[in-house]
Amino acid sequence: MITFVGAGSGAEDLITVRGQQLLKEADIVIYAGSLVNPGLLSLCRKECQVYNSAEMTLEEVLGVMISAYREGKQIIRLHTGDPCLYGAIREQMDALKKENIPYDICPGVSSFCGAAAALGAEYTLPGISQSVVITRMAGRTPVPDQESIASFAAHQATMVIFLSTGRLSELPAELIRGGYPADTPAAIVYKATWPEEKTLRCTVGTLQETARREGITKTALIVVGRILGDGYGRSKLYDPSFTTEFRRASEPEMQGGKETDAAQERSCNE
Repeated sequence: MITFVGAGSGAEDLITVRGQQLLKEADIVIYAGSLVNPGLLSLCRKECQVYNSAEMTLEEVLGVMISAYREGKQIIRLHTGDPCLYGAIREQMDALKKENIPYDICPGVSSFCGAAAALGAEYTLPGISQSVVITRMAGRTPVPDQESIASFAAHQATMVIFLSTGRLSELPAELIRGGYPADTPAAIVYKATWPEEKTLRCTVGTLQETARREGITKTALIVVGRILGDGYGRSKLYDPSFTTEFRRASEPEMQGGKETDAAQERSCNE
């Protein structure tokens, strides 16, 4: 079996229990050496063969996987975070399908979750934002025109921007062009959950200056949105005036001094 495993966002103990066990049983591990914490390789058996995919092409990675599979070995393709985000796994899976080789996927903790933890942030605050846009700036890898930073910024949703720290000379202008005011709260999270993690709070207008001052040029996420500010609405889920499937309201919900019909009848199944 070939298994794509999410290594987690950086800290060695943020790999899943399943992923940890798979590494312990592996005969072959091909890991994203530029991003995955090498400490995870200590879980591997001494006889396990380890390959650093940062030094390999897609064809070389596939060559190792296909050859090892035909020899009856257990192969782990270890990706950073969760492989579903910027993991380039689709092309690997499609190539394996053509060879009639089975594979499985073990999810991992994405760095965008690690960044929220580092900031003590909730990406979906009532009355502020109920959506999260995960995206990147166009660079050597293009981005579809309809997915430009400016077009997403027009929604004023929470944005988590990957792979764009090296383009901070352009990013603030695109965010502002899309509709974010320059004083919109923002943050740069460097190596979320790694021992050297660093969180820098700033605004859209000061993103470039903040990164330059701290010497951050890569391996960082950018978070943008009013969820990083202080204001938000109370969640209805635990509001005493809100009836849910599991709890009756203990207080009436008041609007203009009168209990609303909606408060008497509605339920929340969150």
